[in-house]
Amino acid sequence: MPDLELTGDDIRAFLREVAEQLPTGNQQTLVMVGGSLLAWHALRDSTRDVDSVQSLGEAMRAAVAKVGERHGLAPAWVNDSARPFKPQTLLERDCELLLEHPQLLVLGAPLEQVFLMKLHATRVRSRDYEDLLTLWPRCSFPSPQAVVDMYFEAYPLAASDEYLVDFVGQIAATSSAG
Repeated sequence: MPDLELTGDDIRAFLREVAEQLPTGNQQTLVMVGGSLLAWHALRDSTRDVDSVQSLGEAMRAAVAKVGERHGLAPAWVNDSARPFKPQTLLERDCELLLEHPQLLVLGAPLEQVFLMKLHATRVRSRDYEDLLTLWPRCSFPSPQAVVDMYFEAYPLAASDEYLVDFVGQIAATSSAG
């Protein structure tokens, strides 16, 4: 199956279809993060998948695969591969309600938490850096140092990086200049 780009509208429509495929009586929860959340909020044109930090059960995986097959999407176009990168400070109660259906609750992680996740991944993918520039003005960070403090609270086992404050400062300056 090809890796199709999903817009925010696509994600909303396809997740409603997933909800309709789920068995009744046990509402599933999806906590959306990453590029899919940015696409949902029209902060990015598109994404290739929908990342969740919640584990997806068999019923959810089956519904996702069925909707994916119907629309020519990858079988795991919704996945929980972001789960290992969930910040310790990301709490479900702080998430934004995006979609409520009897079978599916879709929550959006706070943008500050998504920023921290992207900061954690940015040295690997350039698209994460672009997302950081987009997220910065939408987050309520008081300073680059505060971001770094939050980062190490979210990822206490992360390696120390003497340049991280400067890197976040660069993001802030570049984002403000753009």
